[in-house]
Order: sequence, then structure tokens, then C-alpha cells
Amino acid sequence: MVDKAVDNVLEVENLNVWYRGSSLKKERQHVLHDVSFTLRRGEILGLVGESGSGKSTLGRAILGMEKDVEGTVRHYTKRPQMVFQDPAGSLNPSFTAGRSLSEPLYIYGKYDKTEVERRVRETLQMVGLEDAHYDRYPHELSGGQKQRLCIAIALIQKPGLIVADEPVSALDVTIQAQILQLIAKLRRELGISYLFISHDLNVVYQLCERCLVMKNGCIVEQGAVEQLFDAPQHPYTKELLRAAE
Repeated sequence: MVDKAVDNVLEVENLNVWYRGSSLKKERQHVLHDVSFTLRRGEILGLVGESGSGKSTLGRAILGMEKDVEGTVRHYTKRPQMVFQDPAGSLNPSFTAGRSLSEPLYIYGKYDKTEVERRVRETLQMVGLEDAHYDRYPHELSGGQKQRLCIAIALIQKPGLIVADEPVSALDVTIQAQILQLIAKLRRELGISYLFISHDLNVVYQLCERCLVMKNGCIVEQGAVEQLFDAPQHPYTKELLRAAE
């Protein structure tokens, strides 16, 4: 469903996900339990929890990347995309930045070569990269430049929603701040909505309006970020806040 005139870009209702076990019986492991939430148009919604809580699984399930799923996921926007934690692992080492950005346009769009190059260079500029980066390979880019390129690849198809899975955790503090500023800038200028996945409550407080708290595959608390910080209700939220001090 696309471009419905509603305030939400994403609605998730009673979402359950299972993994297959490694045993010969291949028993199902229930990893997400009745997850429900909405993501508003133009909003950056945080998703926090410790490693193994199910955050990344939820992000993949939203984008149709999990197979054993029950529940409802409704998209009211075009071409949702994902930005992953490890920018180096997300990029094809044999592709230049220009080719990495061009491929989706040639595959999914009806653009001539001139239009593709224009879009690519425009998108590079949008994420703070220069024309000089067009012909560079991933090994010729810094960690921050790699993540900017990954964000550009997500942007090139003009999505309404980006799932950002720990996009700054592999970067040093200075570069983290720059990438967070870029995400906020793109939201302001393009109206993109984000599901921003992080284990760092301080980062979420800096960037997000609302937050979901996940533990053992369940959303245990959700609400405005300031409310969760000032008056957390669930013991697990309180535990995360103590760890972030």
C-alpha cells in the first residue's frame, strides 16, 4: 500500500517471527512476540535494547527479509530501505561509489546514462561526499565516508522510510556525531521517516522523538523519549538508563 493519506508511514500489528533451530528436528524458535507500533510520517522513531533482544530481526521483518512471520505490516510509503551497522560489509568491494549508486537506478528505473549520473552526483553531494568520491572504491574511503555512501545508496531510490540498524555504532565518537547530524538533516529536508535501531540510549535521546524499548523479542515500553528518560515505567528501561549514565 503506497501513498495513503494517513499520518503513519508504517503500521505493525501483532508481528511474530520464528527462526528455525540448528537441530535435525529444526524446531521453531519464537524470537518476536506480538510486536505492535506505528511510525509517523517524518518521524525518527528509536528502537533500543541489548544485543540479542530482537531489534535487527524486527527491522528485517518490516522490510520483508524474514520468512517465518505472522502478523500485519502495512507500508504507506514508497521503496523503504535499510542501512546496516557495518558499512564495509554492506558495500561491494569491486564497485566504485558511482557504480554502487548507479546499479539500483539501472535495475529499477527508466533513466538514461546522463540522468543516472546526474542523480548519483546529486545524491553524493546530499550526503556530504564530493565528486572526487565518484570513482573511489570502498577501501579508499574512511569509515564515515563508507557509511555516508551506504546512506546515499538507500536514498538513491527516494524512499519514504529508512530502517537504520545501528548505523553509527562502528564509528568513532566524532564521526558518529556527523552521521547523526546528516540523518537529522535528511529528515528535515526530504521528510524521510526512520526506524533508528540502537543499543545507545544517549544517541536515541539526541536524535529521536519517540522510542520503543525491546527485551527478549517484546516491546516492553514505548513513548516520548523525554518521558522514558524522566519517568521510565518498566524495570528494563530503568536498567538501560542506569547503564547509559
